[in-house]
Amino acid sequence: MGHLITVATSLNQWALDFEGNLQRILESIRVAKERGATLRVGPELEVTGYGCMDHFLEGDTGLHAWEVLAEILKSEDAKGIVCDIGMPITHKNVIYNCRVVIHNGKILLIRPKMWMANDGNYRELRWFTPWAKHRQVEDHYLPRLIHAVTGQTKVPFGDAVISTIDTCIGVELCEELFTPASPHILMGLDGVEIFTNSSGSHHELRKLYRRVELMKEATMKVGGIYLYANQQGCDGDRLYYDGCAMIVVNGRVVAQGSQFSLRDVEVVTATVDIEDVRAHRATSSRSNQAAAAERYQRIEVEFSLSDGLADEIKDFSELVVGKIAEVHCHRPEEEIALGPACWLWDYLRRSRTQGYFIPLSGGIDSCATSVIVYSMCRLVAEAARNGDKQVIDDARRIAGEPEGSDYSPTDPREFANRIFHTCYMGTENSSPETRKRAKDLANAIGGYHIDLNMDTLVTAVRDLFAYVTGIKPRFRVHGGTNAENLALQNIQARLRMVIAYLFAQLMPWVRGRQGGLLVLGSANVDESLRGYFTKYDCSSADVNPIGAISKTDLKKFIAYARDAFDLPILTDFLEAVPTAELEPITETYVQADEADMGMTYDELSVFGRLRKVEKCGPWSMFTKLCHEWGSFLSPQQVAEKVKHFFFEYARNRHKMTTLTPSYHAEQYSPDDNRFDLRPFLYPSRFPWQFKKIDAAAARWPDKSTVHAQEARDQEAIKEHKDE
Repeated sequence: MGHLITVATSLNQWALDFEGNLQRILESIRVAKERGATLRVGPELEVTGYGCMDHFLEGDTGLHAWEVLAEILKSEDAKGIVCDIGMPITHKNVIYNCRVVIHNGKILLIRPKMWMANDGNYRELRWFTPWAKHRQVEDHYLPRLIHAVTGQTKVPFGDAVISTIDTCIGVELCEELFTPASPHILMGLDGVEIFTNSSGSHHELRKLYRRVELMKEATMKVGGIYLYANQQGCDGDRLYYDGCAMIVVNGRVVAQGSQFSLRDVEVVTATVDIEDVRAHRATSSRSNQAAAAERYQRIEVEFSLSDGLADEIKDFSELVVGKIAEVHCHRPEEEIALGPACWLWDYLRRSRTQGYFIPLSGGIDSCATSVIVYSMCRLVAEAARNGDKQVIDDARRIAGEPEGSDYSPTDPREFANRIFHTCYMGTENSSPETRKRAKDLANAIGGYHIDLNMDTLVTAVRDLFAYVTGIKPRFRVHGGTNAENLALQNIQARLRMVIAYLFAQLMPWVRGRQGGLLVLGSANVDESLRGYFTKYDCSSADVNPIGAISKTDLKKFIAYARDAFDLPILTDFLEAVPTAELEPITETYVQADEADMGMTYDELSVFGRLRKVEKCGPWSMFTKLCHEWGSFLSPQQVAEKVKHFFFEYARNRHKMTTLTPSYHAEQYSPDDNRFDLRPFLYPSRFPWQFKKIDAAAARWPDKSTVHAQEARDQEAIKEHKDE
């Protein structure tokens, strides 16, 4: 019987924060040893931080990574335990994404990544080269600063495994788990019993389940102990890495870390029995394949991970036997409450600003953003009540407390009043209802609220134009053209952006503090996709926590937060008709978002998913929707909807080039920075594609038999049953 205590970690590393990254790595090793662990696994590229991007091409980044590794090798904390550590390494003038396995001040193996993540948000092939010599090893000559510490001149570099006295360890790096021919298959057939996976996997709504199932399937098929470590937090860009370190044994998750947390270091441990792996593998078909498996070179070391003595087990209650608790996956509305909130906290404390400012319109989008900030304050208060020193120290600095203060942010509303500023910027087109909703929400969550009218500014700009040109533009309801109507709406929207930055810069000064505030945007993913916002208006901000979240999911989040956070005011937002309130309200006309857009938010979600996730152009989208919507729409009606969407998407695509950096949460995000790379000057009428669609729509029979609303109701009932 070979018992061993294994450890997987989630670290909140930060790109290029070498000092902070070193301290968090050492802390995780200390905690692992305190729990009796003999093997510690950390996240991908934990020494440098995963998000260094083009800094990986700089020699300084590699040099400082070696310097940090030297400190780890010298540290007494890192003695007596095997540590799997991630960093970039240049081998024969080629940069690789590597794992460095160390023990007692020596490097045992450098294992380069073989399959790169290079789609969606990932661009690893821009910086790293995959190791192409599978099951081969070369000598890597160490830099002098490492030689001075370890006494080693060269170490094995390549695709090998580590053979201890009692077991065998293999490395699988992040994306390699997701590939069809994952390394764990061949390693498992060659006798590897423990797999380490160091990841830089970001949060996306509904994504965790896939990750968990892959690890369960991997170890169910080949047997083994799978240690999954992941980055957790915002390390400098749009992504939030969602931790959830795990230990999986023979298809069962035996330990799971938090997906969302304000902690900088989280260590997950489990006491496992290697004999369970051997028993799981004792099947004829597996043995036949293993007998013919290709051999991995083994790096043999003279130590064991387990003591082999049952009477020396530190705590039999921790031994993995019997029934295992179910894996915990948050519902999407919970993910929205937690993920963006943690991301905002990291961004706030690491930018060293004094809080957030938001133009609060009384609509559901700015409401959702504000509630996410309140969720952040709740998490801070919870961490403070639990005595998290790092969170308390950061909160004191952000709140402007003097040195030596004993302030603790245990009340989320009180803390929100210190760091969160809301502002209703009304005009003659604003309604009393939105003004009241904004004020009531700010009071409910504790925000420092400002209520102002900006008609004098709007009138001044309008009069300036009339003075220069001799023509005064009018709204459509007053007889103006569409061009006049749109221009007058945009004046209001853009002035709000200017006012937002003025107040964000000066409100700390007004309140007797120093520094400035970060401006929050609140355009959702559907409106961005459709281009339903004004370029350089309030959507132009410093960061946007909901920029990749659909209106449908935001409504579910608000309904959840109303009950979970005890905010009954949110019912008013859910029942309100979405409106920009940029045009005059008359007895016969009230501006409504869906009417302006010419499509519903539910339809936009469908269009967005087909365009990005299913990779559909106009023709493919039309054919798919004729099948999906054919029961309540004719082919001609489907054609008009598809053409209208692509026309509006194409002519507004230029707005994506200036989109505020947004928390990445959705697969169909139109973020132009690196996730959704498209031209921004389109032939927006798509003459070839639309002609083909029109011809097919004219030929295909109309099979619609039910009303659209009835079909939507039936689909909603089906989704409710599925849940």
